[in-house]
Amino acid sequence: MAALCGLGLPAQGQSTAEESRAEIVAARNGLPADAAKVLFGSMTQPAPLAARSIGSYARGCLAGGIAMPVNGPAWQVMRLSRNRNWGHPALIAYLERFAEAARRDGWPGLLIGDMSQPRGGPMLTGHASHQIGLDADIWLLAMPQRELLLQERESISAVSMVKMATREIDARVWTEAHARLIRRAAGDAEVARIFVHPAIKKALCDWKDGGPDRARWLGKVRPWYGHNYHFHVRLACPAGIADCKDQDKPPEGDGCGTDLAWWLGPEPWKPSPPSPPKPPMKLADLPETCAQVLATP
Repeated sequence: MAALCGLGLPAQGQSTAEESRAEIVAARNGLPADAAKVLFGSMTQPAPLAARSIGSYARGCLAGGIAMPVNGPAWQVMRLSRNRNWGHPALIAYLERFAEAARRDGWPGLLIGDMSQPRGGPMLTGHASHQIGLDADIWLLAMPQRELLLQERESISAVSMVKMATREIDARVWTEAHARLIRRAAGDAEVARIFVHPAIKKALCDWKDGGPDRARWLGKVRPWYGHNYHFHVRLACPAGIADCKDQDKPPEGDGCGTDLAWWLGPEPWKPSPPSPPKPPMKLADLPETCAQVLATP
């Protein structure tokens, strides 16, 4: 099976603001003060340095991050209270470009979930990745044709595309428009991976209108736990950043064969035996430059 770097447990992307606050407080109370999650989770502003994605998707940080505008002509940002709408400038440019292209395809507009924290790094809750400003969650719910109120952004939930009891696509809500949206997202040359629930991957494999470049874009779309309400876009490291570490390229082909068959079988869903919790990452576990990112006023 292809290695999927740094996804960790699925993010609690549909938690309301109140639920998120409770989850964050509980996580903070259970961690030592010097845990990297606590240090980076306490940063409310970016490091005013040259833009750099430092380290790997699940062990790194972000310098010179910028915030995704919360409203745009073809997008709105959700769950603003989390302050996770930050990214490398390449990610912001990609999302704006993708949103406009998706609208031309007929998608009403993007609802954008978690990206990164102001200085990247590990998060107190949810994601193991999203640490270097190159990951973003896109809801599988179209943007309404009005500006959402703040309270709505904190409470509205996306819709699961999967019947979780059977792990099959829910034909009542999954549409060809969803398939076109993911195809558009994956078609950009800067995209390294897109993560979806295995049932969504199967629906894409079964889709008859993948286009002449089907294997190229579909091969980037990888099955992973938890991505039934949203899909996760990951960009490759921007050119010229020596200390940004890409993961290996996806295997050749469209990814609809043996790997997907494994995900659709019982093996991935068996409960794991209990094991002692791993100690939380410390600042010293991240690239050395992350200490500078954290300390820069």
